[in-house]
Amino acid sequence: MAISFDKALGISQYTVGVRSKRAEIIASNIVNADTPHYKAKGLDFAQAMKSAQSTMSTNIAKTHSKHFDINASVSDSQAFRVPNQPDTGDGNTVDVQVERNLYMKNSLEYQQSLQFLGGKFKGLNMAIKGR
Repeated sequence: MAISFDKALGISQYTVGVRSKRAEIIASNIVNADTPHYKAKGLDFAQAMKSAQSTMSTNIAKTHSKHFDINASVSDSQAFRVPNQPDTGDGNTVDVQVERNLYMKNSLEYQQSLQFLGGKFKGLNMAIKGR
């Protein structure tokens, strides 16, 4: 009997990819903190996970049948972030302190997602070995 990873892992398999993409976006904001007229971007995690969940049941063109199409689900969830601070005169909306805090929080959540998936795979491994 074949193991279906979609059924075994559920939506949690997509959290790592979405959190990774979110880390890229936040890092891009930090790097461009001094770029005039740069607008801070954000990723709506809940919307990205809804998109990922909807792609689980539909077949999207992929290079291999076992590849996950994370970018398709994440691209719709990316948007410009509403600034928390007034304009400093150069049109840049990045608040470095906020971005650093978001990056740290996302990093912790990324680690949690990896640990959760690791636990799922341990459970599958034990089931395969019959323990």
